[in-house]
Amino acid sequence: MCGRFAQTHSGKDVAQAFQLAVAPELSPRYNIAPSQPISVIVQSRRSGNRQHHAKQWGLVPGWSQDPRIGSKLINARAETVAEKPAFRQAFQRRRCLIVADGFYEWQKAAQGTAKQPYLIQLRERSLFAFAGLWERWRSPETDETRFSCTILTTAANAVMAPIHHRMPVILSPSAYDAWLDPTHYNRGELEACLQPYDAEAMQAIAISTAVNSPQNEDAAIQVPI
Repeated sequence: MCGRFAQTHSGKDVAQAFQLAVAPELSPRYNIAPSQPISVIVQSRRSGNRQHHAKQWGLVPGWSQDPRIGSKLINARAETVAEKPAFRQAFQRRRCLIVADGFYEWQKAAQGTAKQPYLIQLRERSLFAFAGLWERWRSPETDETRFSCTILTTAANAVMAPIHHRMPVILSPSAYDAWLDPTHYNRGELEACLQPYDAEAMQAIAISTAVNSPQNEDAAIQVPI
C-alpha cells in the first residue's frame, strides 16, 4: 500500500519533469497524509496540454452518497482496478500522475516493538510519478464539488519485499502519454504499465519513528538512522 509520501521539489522542477507550460507554486512537503491536497498532473481533453491540479487524496466516486468513503480509497489495487465499481470509470477516463520524490513504508517488527519506518526513493532522489486516478464528486445537498484521487499499488519489488508485500505503482516516463490521454483506453496496454518499478533504480533508507505523526513535516524525518 501507500499511506504516506513526500514531494519536496520546486514548482519549476515539477514543470520541467512533467512538461508543464506553467510552473505551479509549491512548498516542500515531507510527510503527506491521506485526506490532504496533493499535486496531480492531468491532461486536458480539449487542448491536450498537461496541467497541474491539487486534488484531495482519497477517491470519492461520483455516485457515492457519502464523501467519507474517500478515507477508505486512498489506494487501488492494479490487479482489479479495471473491474472494481469504485475505480472502473476513472480507470477508463480519469487517469493522472501523482507527483512525488519519496514514500514511506513500515516494516513489521517483533511483538511489542514499534514498526520500523523506511523512506523509499529513486537512487538519484529525483521526481517520479505514481499512477493515479481522479474523480469529481458533487454533494446532493450543498452542490459542493470535490476533486479527489487515489494511488495505484502493485506487488512489491526486491527492494520493497523485505518491508511490505505491496508498493505504489511508479510509472516509467515513457508511459506518461498513454496513461494521461483521456481519449485513449486500451485495457491491456494500460494494465501493462502497472508493474513493480525496477528495484535496481530504488533504495530504502531506515528512518526514525518521527514520520509516524503527520504533524512532523520537515526534512528531519528523512534523516537516516
